[in-house]
Amino acid sequence: MPKVIRSYVRYVEGVNWFVGRIAMYLLFVMMAILLWSSISKTFFNPTLWTLEMAQFAMVSYYLLGGPYSLQLGSNVRMDLFYGSWSDRTKAAVDAFTVLFLIFYLCVLFYGAVGSSAYSLGYYGAEPFTFFGDLIGTLFTEGYDAAEKAIKRVERSSTAWRPVMWPIKAVMCLAVFLMLLQATAILFKDIAKLRGEEL
Repeated sequence: MPKVIRSYVRYVEGVNWFVGRIAMYLLFVMMAILLWSSISKTFFNPTLWTLEMAQFAMVSYYLLGGPYSLQLGSNVRMDLFYGSWSDRTKAAVDAFTVLFLIFYLCVLFYGAVGSSAYSLGYYGAEPFTFFGDLIGTLFTEGYDAAEKAIKRVERSSTAWRPVMWPIKAVMCLAVFLMLLQATAILFKDIAKLRGEEL
Protein backbone atom coordinates (compact mmCIF):
# COMPACT_ATOMS: atom_id res chain seq x y z
CA MET A 1 0.00 0.00 0.00
CA PRO A 2 1.22 3.54 -0.67
CA LYS A 3 2.87 5.44 2.14
CA VAL A 4 0.09 8.06 2.25
CA ILE A 5 -2.53 5.37 2.95
CA ARG A 6 -0.35 3.82 5.65
CA SER A 7 0.04 7.26 7.23
CA TYR A 8 -3.70 7.91 6.94
CA VAL A 9 -4.59 4.64 8.68
CA ARG A 10 -2.00 5.19 11.43
CA TYR A 11 -3.09 8.80 12.03
CA VAL A 12 -6.86 8.05 12.02
CA GLU A 13 -6.46 5.08 14.35
CA GLY A 14 -4.24 7.14 16.66
CA VAL A 15 -6.79 9.96 16.86
CA ASN A 16 -9.71 7.56 17.37
CA TRP A 17 -7.78 5.63 20.02
CA PHE A 18 -7.08 8.88 21.91
CA VAL A 19 -10.66 10.19 21.61
CA GLY A 20 -12.09 6.79 22.56
CA ARG A 21 -9.92 6.49 25.64
CA ILE A 22 -10.98 9.99 26.77
CA ALA A 23 -14.65 9.25 25.97
CA MET A 24 -14.58 6.20 28.24
CA TYR A 25 -14.43 8.50 31.25
CA LEU A 26 -17.65 10.26 30.25
CA LEU A 27 -19.47 7.32 31.80
CA PHE A 28 -18.04 8.37 35.19
CA VAL A 29 -19.04 11.98 34.48
CA MET A 30 -22.59 10.82 33.83
CA MET A 31 -22.59 8.75 37.04
CA ALA A 32 -21.32 11.73 39.04
CA ILE A 33 -24.06 13.95 37.60
CA LEU A 34 -26.73 11.40 38.46
CA LEU A 35 -25.28 10.95 41.96
CA TRP A 36 -25.45 14.71 42.49
CA SER A 37 -29.02 14.64 41.20
CA SER A 38 -29.96 12.05 43.81
CA ILE A 39 -28.19 13.92 46.61
CA SER A 40 -29.72 17.28 45.66
CA LYS A 41 -33.22 15.82 45.44
CA THR A 42 -32.85 14.16 48.83
CA PHE A 43 -31.10 16.83 50.89
CA PHE A 44 -31.35 20.12 48.96
CA ASN A 45 -33.47 21.71 46.28
CA PRO A 46 -33.70 19.57 43.13
CA THR A 47 -31.62 20.85 40.24
CA LEU A 48 -33.00 21.34 36.75
CA TRP A 49 -29.82 20.63 34.82
CA THR A 50 -28.81 17.16 36.03
CA LEU A 51 -30.99 14.88 33.93
CA GLU A 52 -30.28 16.67 30.67
CA MET A 53 -26.55 16.95 31.39
CA ALA A 54 -26.49 13.21 32.11
CA GLN A 55 -28.16 12.62 28.76
CA PHE A 56 -25.61 14.82 27.00
CA ALA A 57 -22.75 12.95 28.71
CA MET A 58 -24.25 9.60 27.68
CA VAL A 59 -24.74 10.71 24.08
CA SER A 60 -21.14 11.95 23.95
CA TYR A 61 -19.88 8.70 25.50
CA TYR A 62 -21.81 6.59 23.02
CA LEU A 63 -21.04 8.60 19.88
CA LEU A 64 -17.37 9.36 20.56
CA GLY A 65 -16.75 5.76 21.62
CA GLY A 66 -18.18 4.42 18.36
CA PRO A 67 -15.08 4.92 16.19
CA TYR A 68 -12.90 3.40 18.93
CA SER A 69 -15.22 0.39 19.15
CA LEU A 70 -15.10 -0.01 15.37
CA GLN A 71 -11.30 0.22 15.46
CA LEU A 72 -11.07 -2.55 18.06
CA GLY A 73 -13.55 -4.73 16.17
CA SER A 74 -15.76 -4.92 19.24
CA ASN A 75 -18.90 -4.02 17.34
CA VAL A 76 -21.63 -6.67 17.23
CA ARG A 77 -21.45 -9.06 14.27
CA MET A 78 -23.89 -11.65 13.04
CA ASP A 79 -21.32 -14.36 12.37
CA LEU A 80 -23.44 -17.39 11.58
CA PHE A 81 -21.24 -17.99 8.53
CA TYR A 82 -18.56 -15.33 9.01
CA GLY A 83 -16.75 -17.11 11.86
CA SER A 84 -15.88 -20.13 9.72
CA TRP A 85 -14.51 -18.18 6.73
CA SER A 86 -10.82 -17.70 5.98
CA ASP A 87 -9.17 -14.35 6.75
CA ARG A 88 -9.03 -13.52 3.04
CA THR A 89 -12.76 -14.20 2.55
CA LYS A 90 -13.56 -12.14 5.66
CA ALA A 91 -11.48 -9.27 4.28
CA ALA A 92 -13.27 -9.45 0.90
CA VAL A 93 -16.72 -9.43 2.50
CA ASP A 94 -15.72 -6.68 4.95
CA ALA A 95 -14.28 -4.55 2.12
CA PHE A 96 -17.60 -4.85 0.30
CA THR A 97 -19.92 -4.30 3.25
CA VAL A 98 -17.95 -1.37 4.69
CA LEU A 99 -18.90 0.55 1.53
CA PHE A 100 -22.52 0.48 2.73
CA LEU A 101 -21.39 1.77 6.12
CA ILE A 102 -19.43 4.58 4.47
CA PHE A 103 -22.47 5.56 2.39
CA TYR A 104 -24.67 5.54 5.49
CA LEU A 105 -22.16 7.62 7.44
CA CYS A 106 -21.93 10.17 4.61
CA VAL A 107 -25.73 10.61 4.70
CA LEU A 108 -25.65 10.75 8.50
CA PHE A 109 -22.85 13.35 8.44
CA TYR A 110 -24.79 15.54 6.02
CA GLY A 111 -27.83 15.33 8.32
CA ALA A 112 -25.69 16.08 11.39
CA VAL A 113 -24.21 19.17 9.76
CA GLY A 114 -27.70 20.29 8.70
CA SER A 115 -29.00 19.78 12.23
CA SER A 116 -26.05 21.74 13.63
CA ALA A 117 -26.69 24.60 11.20
CA TYR A 118 -30.35 24.57 12.23
CA SER A 119 -29.31 24.83 15.88
CA LEU A 120 -27.50 28.05 14.96
CA GLY A 121 -30.52 29.54 13.18
CA TYR A 122 -29.85 28.52 9.57
CA TYR A 123 -32.95 27.27 7.75
CA GLY A 124 -31.62 26.93 4.19
CA ALA A 125 -30.78 23.85 2.15
CA GLU A 126 -26.96 24.15 2.13
CA PRO A 127 -25.53 23.78 5.66
CA PHE A 128 -21.94 23.45 4.42
CA THR A 129 -22.21 26.84 2.71
CA PHE A 130 -23.53 28.33 5.94
CA PHE A 131 -20.57 27.02 7.95
CA GLY A 132 -18.10 28.05 5.23
CA ASP A 133 -19.50 31.59 5.27
CA LEU A 134 -19.54 31.60 9.09
CA ILE A 135 -15.87 30.54 9.29
CA GLY A 136 -14.94 33.03 6.56
CA THR A 137 -16.72 35.81 8.45
CA LEU A 138 -14.98 34.81 11.67
CA PHE A 139 -11.50 35.03 10.10
CA THR A 140 -12.08 38.14 7.98
CA GLU A 141 -14.41 40.28 10.07
CA GLY A 142 -13.97 38.93 13.59
CA TYR A 143 -16.02 37.28 16.28
CA ASP A 144 -18.67 40.01 16.59
CA ALA A 145 -19.60 39.81 12.90
CA ALA A 146 -19.76 35.99 13.07
CA GLU A 147 -21.97 36.21 16.14
CA LYS A 148 -24.35 38.53 14.27
CA ALA A 149 -24.58 35.97 11.43
CA ILE A 150 -26.13 33.51 13.88
CA LYS A 151 -29.81 34.42 13.82
CA ARG A 152 -31.34 32.33 16.59
CA VAL A 153 -29.77 29.68 18.76
CA GLU A 154 -31.85 26.53 19.26
CA ARG A 155 -32.63 25.65 22.86
CA SER A 156 -34.04 22.55 24.45
CA SER A 157 -37.74 22.60 25.33
CA THR A 158 -37.12 21.60 28.96
CA ALA A 159 -37.23 23.90 31.98
CA TRP A 160 -33.43 24.27 31.99
CA ARG A 161 -33.37 25.24 28.27
CA PRO A 162 -29.71 24.64 27.38
CA VAL A 163 -28.45 25.56 23.92
CA MET A 164 -28.30 22.56 21.59
CA TRP A 165 -25.36 23.40 19.33
CA PRO A 166 -22.62 21.91 21.58
CA ILE A 167 -24.13 18.41 21.60
CA LYS A 168 -24.84 18.68 17.88
CA ALA A 169 -21.20 19.66 17.29
CA VAL A 170 -20.16 16.54 19.24
CA MET A 171 -22.50 14.54 17.01
CA CYS A 172 -20.86 15.95 13.86
CA LEU A 173 -17.38 15.25 15.18
CA ALA A 174 -18.27 11.68 16.17
CA VAL A 175 -19.88 10.83 12.83
CA PHE A 176 -16.89 12.35 11.01
CA LEU A 177 -14.44 10.27 13.08
CA MET A 178 -16.55 7.17 12.42
CA LEU A 179 -16.41 7.93 8.69
CA LEU A 180 -12.63 8.27 8.83
CA GLN A 181 -12.37 4.99 10.78
CA ALA A 182 -14.61 3.15 8.30
CA THR A 183 -12.39 4.38 5.47
CA ALA A 184 -9.30 3.19 7.37
CA ILE A 185 -10.94 -0.23 7.79
CA LEU A 186 -11.60 -0.34 4.04
CA PHE A 187 -7.91 0.34 3.39
CA LYS A 188 -6.89 -2.34 5.88
CA ASP A 189 -9.19 -4.89 4.22
CA ILE A 190 -7.82 -4.04 0.77
CA ALA A 191 -4.28 -4.44 2.12
CA LYS A 192 -5.21 -7.82 3.60
CA LEU A 193 -6.58 -8.91 0.22
CA ARG A 194 -3.25 -7.92 -1.34
CA GLY A 195 -1.38 -9.95 1.26
CA GLU A 196 -0.10 -6.92 3.16
CA GLU A 197 -0.65 -5.80 6.72
CA LEU A 198 -1.44 -2.22 7.79
